[in-house]
Amino acid sequence: MPTATATRPVVVAGAGTMGSGIAQVFAASGRQVLLVDSVETALKKGLGVIEKSLGRLVDKGTIDSKAREETLRRISVQEAGFPLAECAIAVEAVPERLDLKKSVFQMLDQKLPPGAILATNTSSISVTELAAATRRPARFVGMHFMNPVPIMQLVEIVRGLETSDETVAETVDLARALGKVPVVVADRPGFVSNRVLMPMINEAAFTLMEGVADREAIDTVMKLGMNHPMGPLALADLIGIDVCLDIMEVLHRGFGDSKYRACPLLRQMVAAGRLGRKSGRGFYEYP
Repeated sequence: MPTATATRPVVVAGAGTMGSGIAQVFAASGRQVLLVDSVETALKKGLGVIEKSLGRLVDKGTIDSKAREETLRRISVQEAGFPLAECAIAVEAVPERLDLKKSVFQMLDQKLPPGAILATNTSSISVTELAAATRRPARFVGMHFMNPVPIMQLVEIVRGLETSDETVAETVDLARALGKVPVVVADRPGFVSNRVLMPMINEAAFTLMEGVADREAIDTVMKLGMNHPMGPLALADLIGIDVCLDIMEVLHRGFGDSKYRACPLLRQMVAAGRLGRKSGRGFYEYP
């Protein structure tokens, strides 16, 4: 059976912030990438994000202009002519909606060869439940990249109930081939990263809502007192307030524990459209 560590083509489903970053790191590693999205404008925006990201790397001297152009040439948005039958893996990075992810995986399951791995970049949804919607649960795995994908080293490799040892091993090798550091975790709500991070962000929102301190003070305490590179409220803006709320809801449902109750301020902000950097305003303003 072909392994995902070979330099074979990949599919990335979803051209948003995470999907475009994932497509970039695969292409930079020498692979052909098919980037797909049901929204044409999202594809154009995603390609623009990749171009800007690579441009910044050139400016910093991390890569040269030739590497930039070669990386861009490896990314296609046209299925016609792309060697789908040779694909080793497809990584899904669409919004955190169970029904949407299931429909995407059912499509990928039909199009990709039987030995290909199906991987989800979900930050909180059950890998086991998503795998059950496909015909290949043993070849299904979580591959949770961190944002921004081209910079952050960690990838959580999430083992579903039916995920085979072979699939986990291949995905670990794949992450290393991309220059990432893989950590294998069990399929539990929030995995490790968001089970620890999101309650901290949620508590920071409670602290702000209750008037304990203003936003700058809360973030400064965590940066200077706990040596965090970014305060929890600024980080929430980077992640997306709506994403933070969704993950808290998953944790609350998954564990049934009141300690995971989402802060009402998060709900208010999402209702008001204050989603963070992507909307121009969250806990902070982004002109």
